[in-house]
Amino acid sequence: IVLLDFWASWCSPCRKENPNVVRMYNKYHEKGFDIFAVSLDKTKQAWQQAVKQDGLTWTHVSDLKYWQSAGAKRYNVHSIPQTFLIDKKGVIVAIGLRGVALEQKIIELLGE
Repeated sequence: IVLLDFWASWCSPCRKENPNVVRMYNKYHEKGFDIFAVSLDKTKQAWQQAVKQDGLTWTHVSDLKYWQSAGAKRYNVHSIPQTFLIDKKGVIVAIGLRGVALEQKIIELLGE
């Protein structure tokens, strides 16, 4: 199960959700949950500092192109935070889940 997470260091709602995401990653990673984060930052320093400050230990990428990000364009992302939950078959099964709703869907997909 993969959470494709679009976010940025300057996005307050994103940063407020990060502790929840960290908790879920730590709780479910060993059971088959992973995260691939795409930052819409403009500067490498701000992006990397936020990753470190928030304790985000999963894979992160950014082309540092802000809203012109290739990933954001490909997934039609116009606001952040934006998430796509992808199942074991590679199918997007949920979009925009956060908090309790995200955790419930992860549990369902992992068959917990």
